[in-house]
Amino acid sequence: MDEAEAATEWARDGVGTKLPLFERFSDADVRALIEAHPLAWVCAGEGAAIDASLLPLIPIFDADGQLVELIGHMMRSNPLHAALQRDPRATILFSGPDAYVSPEHAGRRDWAPTWNYAQLRIGTEIVIDAGLTEYSLKILIDAMEAGRPEPWEVDELGPRYHAMLERIIGFRARVTGLSGKFKLGQDEGAETLHRILAALDGDAVTGWMRRFNAGR
Repeated sequence: MDEAEAATEWARDGVGTKLPLFERFSDADVRALIEAHPLAWVCAGEGAAIDASLLPLIPIFDADGQLVELIGHMMRSNPLHAALQRDPRATILFSGPDAYVSPEHAGRRDWAPTWNYAQLRIGTEIVIDAGLTEYSLKILIDAMEAGRPEPWEVDELGPRYHAMLERIIGFRARVTGLSGKFKLGQDEGAETLHRILAALDGDAVTGWMRRFNAGR
């Protein structure tokens, strides 16, 4: 199969739906992307009334490893807070590492430049819940501080912690739909792929390229 054929190849998922090449991914890929890149755009509203904020989110998975919800918090003064109270539906956008790929990287002058990237688009219904505020902070801090020689804890803030809690509010984003695109060189011939990997060695995107081209 040549590169042009690979780019238009289709496969079937577990329920028989045809998926384009770059839209084939697993629950494990979803987990890896979100856990490595937890800062996401949370977008609510429609048209000119859209409100959006970058917020760090912690994923929750069911027993089968499928993403079922995301936990986060925001300032009560954030316009997104009011928008979600009017309409709880929101789209959440996660973006992984990306890289411009030049014909120089591919070692081919007859090859067009491209961009490799990984992304997730998640439809949600958001439940704003003051009772989740402290929990949302705890799981985020635990995740971000994990592995540090001396992990920071909220108790170190002293009285400031409780003053801060009054200004923020937690929420739970229940997943209603999920799509993604992982454009990571799956359509390239093996020789071109390995030249690109060698040229981009050390770039954050190459780990994902290897993940999606294992065995090639």
